[in-house]
Amino acid sequence: MTIRTRLTLFFTAVVAVLLLLFCLVIYVVAEQHRQREYRERLHEEAQTSAELMLGNNPIGPDLFKLLDQHQITVLNQEEIIIYNDHNQIVYESGTDYLAVDPAMLAQIRQADNTYWQVGEREVAGSRFLLNGRQYVAVASAVDKYGYSKQRNLALMLGIGWLLSMGLVFATGWVFAGQLLRPLQGVIRQIDAVTAAQLNQRLPEGPHDDELTQLARQFNQMLDRLEEAFQSQRTFVSNASHELRTPLTAITGQLDVALLANDDDPQELRAVIASVLDDVRGLNRMTNGLLSLAKLDLNEVTTPVVDLPIDKLLGQLKLDYQRLQPSYSVDIALETTAADADANWQVPANESLLRTALYNLMENGGKFSPDHRVSVRLTADDRSVRIDFTNGGPCIPADELPTVFKPFRRGTNARQVAGHGIGLSLAARIVRLHEGQLSVVSTAETGTTFTVTLPRRERPQSVLMHI
Repeated sequence: MTIRTRLTLFFTAVVAVLLLLFCLVIYVVAEQHRQREYRERLHEEAQTSAELMLGNNPIGPDLFKLLDQHQITVLNQEEIIIYNDHNQIVYESGTDYLAVDPAMLAQIRQADNTYWQVGEREVAGSRFLLNGRQYVAVASAVDKYGYSKQRNLALMLGIGWLLSMGLVFATGWVFAGQLLRPLQGVIRQIDAVTAAQLNQRLPEGPHDDELTQLARQFNQMLDRLEEAFQSQRTFVSNASHELRTPLTAITGQLDVALLANDDDPQELRAVIASVLDDVRGLNRMTNGLLSLAKLDLNEVTTPVVDLPIDKLLGQLKLDYQRLQPSYSVDIALETTAADADANWQVPANESLLRTALYNLMENGGKFSPDHRVSVRLTADDRSVRIDFTNGGPCIPADELPTVFKPFRRGTNARQVAGHGIGLSLAARIVRLHEGQLSVVSTAETGTTFTVTLPRRERPQSVLMHI
């Protein structure tokens, strides 16, 4: 069922219920008015009959019956009965439509005026005191014309309700169509968006209504999708290029080894060593690509603990110098006398943060001429800051905005082996921890990468957004 049909049916149902209640109220009020009016007429008939028959100037029963039968105001199937205080009938109109038992007479004497109904016949009983004696007059009749009016009223209300429902349904159908017409246009435009045409955007209306908000949110989703698709295409292109280069080198070296003289083992060992070096580089690059692929997910669920950054940097220094004995790392913790026992803990994932800090430490050692990297650790109430400084060549200012993109390497890195993955991976991990990674590079002070990590509390397992 379409939204247009649901809206029309819902609108029609609500109006139908309200209009039906309105019709019922009209009918009930009209019926109550009919009963009240007819009851008053019956009481008046009973009172008039009692006064004419038993008043100061009474008339005979035969004459009263004659007058009663020929008056133009007589009610339909009217019957009047008058009882004395011994429940004996003093006067009866003679139609015998109604029989009144003593219990009802006693109730009339007790309540003065009583009204009840027997089938369609309505009965009114009244107590009178005339000439020192108590009498009960009972008048009954059938409101033929009142019932006819009520039936006509019910018929008119029913026909009016049905016609109104048809008009309401037609109006609701047209109104829902007009209301949903912009949405149908949005659906047609969405159908035109494909993977090859992600640059298309939905027009946003001038009013800040729900459709405008829908178009705005959809356009933002297209922006994210286009960025993801572009990153994917760039990643595949760069990864293919980076993988092709070492594979081509390995293939060429193996071809040379096959053509080499078997009597020269030194040459063969040199070829094998070169191939092994290329394979190791290929392995490192593959691991980096796999890490980037994992962090390319929009969300990562990862355990978080309170991690002491000073101890983590100490462990990374030992691991780094064990793998690179010719490299050196200087770590400085900047504290004052007031905060000598500074708390260096931040909520983080140890495995991911270890990878990011190691990459930054390794990057500084590679580009520094003396393979020395200086690490400075500072902290305040809100964050912990880590600076990695090396004395390598200055990164041109126009290349600084792209230094954290995958496979992007500055012109100062042409003489240094690498694939442009480490800094990109570190930047994504820092962003995953809701931190910031920035770089400053000058010829006087060298290049400094700064990591800022927030101290705010997180649960033990969080859903981190990249």
